[in-house]
Amino acid sequence: MKNLGNMLKQAQQMQARMQEMQAKLEAAEVEGSAGAGMVKITLTGKGDLRRVSIDPSLMTADDREVLEDLLIAAHADAKQKAEAAMAEEMKSATAGLSLPPGLKLPF
Repeated sequence: MKNLGNMLKQAQQMQARMQEMQAKLEAAEVEGSAGAGMVKITLTGKGDLRRVSIDPSLMTADDREVLEDLLIAAHADAKQKAEAAMAEEMKSATAGLSLPPGLKLPF
């Protein structure tokens, strides 16, 4: 029974940490860029798009395909940074808790 009480206490601690982490991620912003910074995309830590910045020199009909590719690359860069931020927050949120190896959170 003592183990069960400890597990419940750990679960409550983790729930509080997860709520803090989610609030931090929602407030955090990461920027991805492509084309030597000519295209920049800003996402929240949860992956919501906040801003897109495009260098005016890319606004020509001839550069349409290049611009489309740069937007995709900048988004991928920002998404990777957001995922890294989430993994780091998850690591700190679960610090000190004895979780089974390989357990992926959030569920």
